Amino acid sequence: MSDLLFWLATLTLFAGATLLGRRLGLIPIVSQLLAAVLCLPPLALWLVEPLWGVPAAQLTHAPALELAYGVAFALLLGYILSDVVDLRLSAQSLRIAVPSFAVPLACGLACAAWLLPPQPWLGMLAVGLLFAITAIPVLYLFLQGIDYPAADVRRLLHAAILMDLFCWSLFGLAQGSVHPAGLFWPLLAALLPLPLRALRLRAPLAYSLPFFLLMPTLHLLGLNALVFGIAYLLVLAMLRQPFRLPLPPRPWALLQNGVCIPLILAVGVLRVDFRAAFAEPAWALLALLLLAPPASKLLGNWLGLHWANPRMPASVKWRESLLLNIRGLTEIVFLNLLFQQGLITAQLYVGLLLMSLLSTLLPALLGLRAPSASLPVQTRHSHEPS
Repeated sequence: MSDLLFWLATLTLFAGATLLGRRLGLIPIVSQLLAAVLCLPPLALWLVEPLWGVPAAQLTHAPALELAYGVAFALLLGYILSDVVDLRLSAQSLRIAVPSFAVPLACGLACAAWLLPPQPWLGMLAVGLLFAITAIPVLYLFLQGIDYPAADVRRLLHAAILMDLFCWSLFGLAQGSVHPAGLFWPLLAALLPLPLRALRLRAPLAYSLPFFLLMPTLHLLGLNALVFGIAYLLVLAMLRQPFRLPLPPRPWALLQNGVCIPLILAVGVLRVDFRAAFAEPAWALLALLLLAPPASKLLGNWLGLHWANPRMPASVKWRESLLLNIRGLTEIVFLNLLFQQGLITAQLYVGLLLMSLLSTLLPALLGLRAPSASLPVQTRHSHEPS
């Protein structure tokens, strides 16, 4: 009963932070990140552990919570990956995406190999991918909030979708190479749209509902849900089949902001042993994690934008480089995936969580504005809650 009260109080804390953030003009994911970073560690160290007499991490291992976490994680992962269906590949977006992904990936791999504590090759790759990722939902909301021109919104979003596709696909393939036996059933399940099309089903929900049912099922069974999600949506894209959410926008936003995102953030943060992680603070490591990912990402973004349009004014390149450095929800979901699998340490988790918060806040702190007033493009992201 006490565990249930604790999790209800935690969800209430995130709800209060979200409401307060809205009054201050912050989008929900920023408020939730601030609550996770600033409120949960003191709550765990100074209230939960003295009252319960157990480490806060122990509260995250109840079977019911593991089930809820698995479902929430799979739903959010599936929601992020569903952007693949909306991709309209253009030469300009591809030219932005390739350097914007490759430069920070190379920097992350170099840092993991030479500057960070020794780790397996899959962990090194994971760090590189965390350097390279861009958050599609938060990027869209920020562009919408500053009335960025519709054509530029579309160009930047498609570049971000390509980068996410590179990231998730590369990690899924690398993870699958370690456990090849776990690839067969996810890949077979990903072919489900083909028989659905053979049955002449036309309703978009007939294709999207199986996706959201199979994602958490495969995740809870320990199979490679990531590979399934990417392959399933690539098949949908090949069939030119529209993708629809299983809930209307308002309930879906409430579910994500009220339950899924707070649960993922809280479980991830509470599983960190803060006393051990900061018994001997590695300030040099923290500084590296705060500075190297944004710096390498900004360089890659600049090179990509210059390649896509060499005549673009330097001020616009700087502005859009900062925008493509936004992390947010996508980074948090991937960060939690790696931490739960033991591919990154607690210190890396905390440092990269702070980096994600800083990168997400940076465009707003610098007061970025659109080059000209224009109505934002209307896409599926118009109801993104985070």
